[in-house]
Amino acid sequence: MKNQVYDRITDRITALLEQGTVPWHKPWKARIGLPRNFVSQRPYRGINVFLLHAMSYESPLWITFRQASALGGSIRKGEKACPVVFWKQLAIENKESGETDKIPMLRYYHVFNASQCDGLKIGTEPVEAPVNGIIKPDEIVANMPQPPSIKHGMAHAYYAPREDCVGVPARERFERTEDYYSTVFHELVHSTGHEKRLNRSTLTESAGFGSNPYCKEELIAEMGAAFLCGQAEIGERTIDNSAAYLNGWLEQLRHDKMLIVQAAAQAQKAADYILGRTFAEGEAAHD
Repeated sequence: MKNQVYDRITDRITALLEQGTVPWHKPWKARIGLPRNFVSQRPYRGINVFLLHAMSYESPLWITFRQASALGGSIRKGEKACPVVFWKQLAIENKESGETDKIPMLRYYHVFNASQCDGLKIGTEPVEAPVNGIIKPDEIVANMPQPPSIKHGMAHAYYAPREDCVGVPARERFERTEDYYSTVFHELVHSTGHEKRLNRSTLTESAGFGSNPYCKEELIAEMGAAFLCGQAEIGERTIDNSAAYLNGWLEQLRHDKMLIVQAAAQAQKAADYILGRTFAEGEAAHD
């Protein structure tokens, strides 16, 4: 079942890349907020954010077939669902040791956008307001817990793990303020991998860090920056959707079916760290 989930989600992302859409480069819609469940108002997390946002619906609200039915609604004939991932840690007793082991459970469900539904009872639709308030980009940078040092005036942007330092060009060298902050976000996500923060193996165990633009750590940084840009409601920096870029990621995803889901989860964790937020492990993606 777990392999089926990874295959299904990777196939979905691959199809988008083949169409020329990079889900983690898709700008967030202002004043709407990130995708969330119609009933619980819980925001979707990890890879679900990119899957749902890429569907380009005006409403950020999503609902399962069962939830719509319970509210007296229905899904219009011919409408197609979008898969979302649900995971949690199952506590299972080890019969040999008597101790409790945590076993990851991964499943996928299908959800529909609120605009794909008919007949939902009047008064059931929540007020369309973002669950998490908009945070100014400078506040995100200033309030990061245990931040690395940031040096301006550098020739290019980078994160140096040994010195625990982010380097960026002077702010005036960026054409837009959004470009500056999304670049800083990218490097700050890298910094969360340091051993004194999240101790992420893709950073701490990486040989020749930064040499391969299509390594998992780079994908984590791209996605993490996208999460932070969404939180601040600013556009991504100038993006590369060239054929070489798209083909590079397509090749990686075809060889590693777990890459996209795992990288998105790590990116979400990194963004949460920078924002100083904690979430219950294994929150349902569809409740």
